[in-house]
Amino acid sequence: MPGIDKLPIEETLEDSPQTRSLLGVFEEDAAAISSYIHQLYQAMRRIYDAQNELSAATHLTSKLLKEYEKQRFPLGGDDEVMSSTLQQFAKVIDELSSCHAVLSTQLADAMMFPITQFKERDLKEILTLKEVFQIASNDHDTAINRYSRLSKRRENEKVKYEVTEDVYTSKKKQHQTMMHYFCALNTLQYKKKIAMLEPLLGYMQAQISFFKMGSENLTEQLEEFLTNIGTSVQNVRREMDSEVETMQQTIEDLEVASDPLYLPDPDTTKFPVHRNLTRKAGYLNARNKTGLVSSSWDRQFYFTQGGNLMSQARGDVAGGLVMDIDNCSVMAVDCEDRRYCFQITSFDGKKSSILQAESKKDYEEWICTINNISKQIYLSENPEEIAARVNQSALEAVTPSPSFQQRHESMRPTIQSRPPTARTNSSGSLGSESAALSALSLDSLVAPDTPIQFDIISPVSEDQPGQAKASGQSGRRTNPFGESGGKKSETEDSILHQLFIVRFLGSMEVKSDESPDVVYETMRQILAARAIHNIFRMTESHLLVSCDCLKLIDPQTQVTRLRFPLPSVVLYATHQENKRLFGFVLRTSGGRVESHTTSVCYIFESNNEGEKICDSVGLAKQIAFHAELDRRASEKQKEIDKVKEKQQKELSKQKQIEKDLEEQSRLIAASSRPSQSSGEGQFVVLSSSQSEDSDLGEDGKKKRESEA
Repeated sequence: MPGIDKLPIEETLEDSPQTRSLLGVFEEDAAAISSYIHQLYQAMRRIYDAQNELSAATHLTSKLLKEYEKQRFPLGGDDEVMSSTLQQFAKVIDELSSCHAVLSTQLADAMMFPITQFKERDLKEILTLKEVFQIASNDHDTAINRYSRLSKRRENEKVKYEVTEDVYTSKKKQHQTMMHYFCALNTLQYKKKIAMLEPLLGYMQAQISFFKMGSENLTEQLEEFLTNIGTSVQNVRREMDSEVETMQQTIEDLEVASDPLYLPDPDTTKFPVHRNLTRKAGYLNARNKTGLVSSSWDRQFYFTQGGNLMSQARGDVAGGLVMDIDNCSVMAVDCEDRRYCFQITSFDGKKSSILQAESKKDYEEWICTINNISKQIYLSENPEEIAARVNQSALEAVTPSPSFQQRHESMRPTIQSRPPTARTNSSGSLGSESAALSALSLDSLVAPDTPIQFDIISPVSEDQPGQAKASGQSGRRTNPFGESGGKKSETEDSILHQLFIVRFLGSMEVKSDESPDVVYETMRQILAARAIHNIFRMTESHLLVSCDCLKLIDPQTQVTRLRFPLPSVVLYATHQENKRLFGFVLRTSGGRVESHTTSVCYIFESNNEGEKICDSVGLAKQIAFHAELDRRASEKQKEIDKVKEKQQKELSKQKQIEKDLEEQSRLIAASSRPSQSSGEGQFVVLSSSQSEDSDLGEDGKKKRESEA
């Protein structure tokens, strides 16, 4: 059996968006399993009902045959031979009916019982745990929000105690429910194999037992196959039991280890503050102004990524840019009735954000981390060692920064000396590789210092120099009214015509076009750049796939925006997880260096048709390849026909020359008959002169006649 995918129970306490996103995948898998098992159950139910009906019908047939002799027919009722024959048939059919009845019982026990138990017990347990987990998660969010709204000025110990207990209880309940829910989803990955294999195994074994009742000529090969399936089911069951025991032990250990962390504000003596961090992630409350005085607080997951502060809502696939925290200022602020608040202000002072941490430990760690990133310690080789030297005490981490004007003047030389590629490599997820590995991957796949084009060049600017060359277009200007000008379209005779709705995400030059990793890396770079620079606009087009080229057509005016010759499309692939994303690499002549081949990767988003588009492009290239082979074969055949025709002409010409020589020889022989005195000598002379005439041609003949 292949490996089993499992949810990480150890990450249930953190409850990060990545864990929730992975949980969503398992929930979709559970829903798909439930739908499929329901259909399989209906099919097996039909088999079971049909077998019961067959058993009852066989028994009724045997009963009617036995009652034949009791019937009183007007004619032939006393036929003893017919009666005895039917009695023998009744006996055989009665035995067959008994076999069918046994088969029905075996199908009920071995086929229907396992799949019914899985459908009614295991799948419903998953749904119940999902509802309980959702309720616990909502209760925890409510308790956290209530705790966050505790007044600092009018503290009430009783209310604070009740709220703290409520947070402790709700978080513990959510953690326990989430761990058991994860355990059930992981167990489902084993049970779904058993739920499909056990009924089939029971069905086949029941059929074998049925046939063995009438015949012992069952092949050993089938028995061996079924034995192997039974052994495999037992192995999966043993592995499931072992895994369930391990997960249960893990849950118990995590419950014991996580008990102090259920409190919203853990004791800093037991959990010390880390002041040398250069990366931090966790939930924060962000203040949003709703009016001149009023404001609201939103709880989101925040994390640092290089020199950026990112936020991510629960359920989102990726995070968005909040602020560039390089050379920013961070300070603790007294924010009305909220505790553990701090303010981050950008370098130029034009953008600021007030955030609230859940505990004093997180509050101090966030301030220390942002201070370390603001000083660009994360760009050094040993950021933790440098941070330890810079942060000599905890007080320095929470000291308010200088004014924006002083900071602007003092940090200006540092900004100018900063490497330009440091910001480019800060994209990616929280658990991505280091900056050095990211830079290495970028240099090996994508050309350095390559700009990203986020929009399609319009046809109005086609006459700009070098533009058609870079975009893969020909030098011909596109008719803005979509007319062909009397010329037949180049794709009109194409075998393949497929149209897709796509949205252009971006393009950039790449260094290699031999591996799909180039497309994946380009997708990652473009999506990260869009998230960092807040670029959400996408140009929608119609992608026409034909045997000659790929065309991007404006859906409103039907004007061709871009044209990609099909032979230049050397690589195409879809995203490994998001099948809506696809891209292709176009190899063009020219680029940065004249007379040099460059490769440009174009990335698009479609309506769940990425794989279909790649399949269409592959089909178009195959059709074009076979058409090229047919064209070459036709040209070769034409050359062979021309050679044969030329040889035939030469042969005809040679035959005509031989015929003329024979005719001239006959005329000379006829003219030499009257003068017998000349003898053979004259014939020889005439023959030689005739041969000379044939060599001299028409002009030589005329000259010889004039001389004579």
